[in-house]
Amino acid sequence: MDIVITIPTPRTALATVGLVACVGGFVILLHVLLYKPKSLHRFRSFLQSSTRDSPKKPSDTDYSSVFPPSQRPVLGQLIPVASPGRDLSVSPRSVLPLDANYLSAPSSSYIYSGFTVGEIKALGNFPDYAKLSGVPHPTPLKQFNIDKALPRPYRPFRWSYHQTMSFKKLETDFWIELESTYRDRVRQRQQLYAQHGKDVLQALPGSELACKELMEMVLQFICIRYPGCFQLKGNHFINYVLGTKDDLSTKDPLLVLLDNVPEDFGLSLRDHETGRYMLRAGVICSSVDWNLGEKIGLGLPAIHKRVPDYKEKMELSMDRFFTKMPANSPIQRGSWGLEMGQPLYLPPGSEAVEHREHQRPDLRPDEVHLRVDWQTLRRLPLSGAIVFNFKALFTPLSEFKDEPYIPSLVLKTLNEGNEGIMKYKGTWHVEHVVKPVLEEYERYQIAQGLMKPEWEPATLDESPFFPGWERKWNLH
Repeated sequence: MDIVITIPTPRTALATVGLVACVGGFVILLHVLLYKPKSLHRFRSFLQSSTRDSPKKPSDTDYSSVFPPSQRPVLGQLIPVASPGRDLSVSPRSVLPLDANYLSAPSSSYIYSGFTVGEIKALGNFPDYAKLSGVPHPTPLKQFNIDKALPRPYRPFRWSYHQTMSFKKLETDFWIELESTYRDRVRQRQQLYAQHGKDVLQALPGSELACKELMEMVLQFICIRYPGCFQLKGNHFINYVLGTKDDLSTKDPLLVLLDNVPEDFGLSLRDHETGRYMLRAGVICSSVDWNLGEKIGLGLPAIHKRVPDYKEKMELSMDRFFTKMPANSPIQRGSWGLEMGQPLYLPPGSEAVEHREHQRPDLRPDEVHLRVDWQTLRRLPLSGAIVFNFKALFTPLSEFKDEPYIPSLVLKTLNEGNEGIMKYKGTWHVEHVVKPVLEEYERYQIAQGLMKPEWEPATLDESPFFPGWERKWNLH
């Protein structure tokens, strides 16, 4: 037999070596993945990290077929249910447009919450919102004295301090918290509306259901929580504190809230075309360097345009959160600032805002107040609207003196906090007075044993309060 030996060309040899290496590498990889689970886990992690390296831009994400979890399954506990409902993600065309008034819509039309217009009308006025939302009614305060009541002393300070939403589960008894400033605040807010009109209160078309639902939920809450102060009788709301009576069948829902509840409310609704949420109604009388008039009709990115790091760190997660937030999981958070006096409403371009650009040489410590905006976020079960409500609380700087660790924590934030965030927070105009006072309080607390001298500033376990905070809180 003749043996023929073929001498390969350099190109053929290189191709052969490449094929052998490729096949061999694949065999080795297959062996590793099949027989070494840890290696398989690492391989999956590599693929996931590769995907994360080139994420979608927030504006590229499509939410048009994303709907929030519906509370419709509990409807049968309140009224007879004729149909099983519909999967709106499959047939989104049946959902009412953003600007449509449910009152004039066909009964078979759907709200994006999963309820039909007919079902919502059948529920009537003031249905049991605890059943509808899955959030329990508050505990009644039968001995509540609004003239002596003090709010809980919120101190939402954190370290390390960086830009996050810092949400916590809502303590449902405190959704609407009333205290001794009630009469003055209601009067002040009414004056602000008389002066500023639509810059503090307005509602765009399509928000009718959300406004009515919000009013009913708030009134139902305060009547149960503060039974000695408020009462519902038929279509009338009776305010025993102010000595007033509102006809709910004729009065605008947001005006009812303005005249009775010293709390700000912003209502965001789902755009039927994009699935994103837009600010469509509100009563907001305590905004700082912005107002409802300039934000109404905007989506979340435009509303938070000036917030440091929002676009880079929070925009995508907040859009996702709003699209999927359930009605039975309300949340809360706090923001804070330091102010001269107690300015409630600081519209853009106002003299009080301009004062933040200067440090007054004659500013006294007793003129400085901590301002805390205690905020909650929840979805309304019927309209599907997300309501953002907040209340401004003011505390004299001198209160920090006997609050363990608070002076040191605030001082650390003022000295070392992120420059962009601190500039946005707007504390510079009082820092020349505040910092020496906090240093004095820090020395006092160490001398009195209120604080350990070796303590390193960190978010307190009691946050958003401080050790022994209960002594500064009063309901009776």
